[in-house]
Amino acid sequence: MKILLTGSAGFIGFHTAKALLARGDNVIGLDNFNPYYDPKLKEDRNAQLLKEKNFTLVRGDITDRKTVAKAMRGVDRVCHLAALAGVRYSFEHPEEYIANNIQGFFEVIDEVKKQEIPGLVYASSSSVYGDNTKFPLSEGDRTDSQLSLYGQNKKDNELMAHTYHHLYGFPVTGLRFFTVYGPWGRPDMALFLFTDAILHDRPINVFGQGKMQRDFTFVEDIVAGIVASVDKNYPEEVFNLGCGRKEELMTYIATVEKACGKEAKKNFLPMHPGDVTVTDADISKARKMLGFEPKTMIEQGVPRFVEWYRKYYGV
Repeated sequence: MKILLTGSAGFIGFHTAKALLARGDNVIGLDNFNPYYDPKLKEDRNAQLLKEKNFTLVRGDITDRKTVAKAMRGVDRVCHLAALAGVRYSFEHPEEYIANNIQGFFEVIDEVKKQEIPGLVYASSSSVYGDNTKFPLSEGDRTDSQLSLYGQNKKDNELMAHTYHHLYGFPVTGLRFFTVYGPWGRPDMALFLFTDAILHDRPINVFGQGKMQRDFTFVEDIVAGIVASVDKNYPEEVFNLGCGRKEELMTYIATVEKACGKEAKKNFLPMHPGDVTVTDADISKARKMLGFEPKTMIEQGVPRFVEWYRKYYGV
């Protein structure tokens, strides 16, 4: 297929592009290389993709309709992963989140309708579950009690996708990602921050006094779910993509310490506004309908990240 992949220089987008290219799809990547985190990391991911003959990059912004329309022309599917990510940053720059995650999503989905593209897969987030206290979290649970602007953005995306499917009939699939980690990961994510601090003998910040639990999901498992969603192209679905197993934050930190070969100095801090205590995905629907089966637990995935970090940064 010919696939438009927005956010191709991002963490999940890069890995998704690699998987699609490896199986022979033609991928048009669209990315604006914004400085939310170090653009060099994005440029280096992109350099890997440009080595593939069936990859084409469009540098541009999803909020610019002309750019979106040009990149989308003639594709068989749109995989929309571009967004301003992260809960905490949304408190400091809400206007950027509205522009990228609401207006940007509209430009993409409205152009899908205009060009009559036969399928859209888009990134949602476990953040849509807000302060839900029923675990594991399943797709039918309430998602109307958000704790962050980022979670609200992603819920808005799901509502817009539902409305466009209802009005215009094209297939839409939303994917609720649960704490994705792995090589080439984002510098604002916990695993990167922990690894960077430990290897440079700086203390790590442990929020929620270390009492939090997370469904940590290895990026290659997430990608398998994305690719299956592109292929299945269901009329309208939302899927949880997680590991299906929650881990104690302190267990995760111990796994990082072991991979780094040294113990972390820890600053225990209160819960950050917008954070939730637990994420835990019910992935039974994705198992049944996508053949989704996570293969990598933190014991294998964390050392793979640390190995990449050491090699990339020469530590």
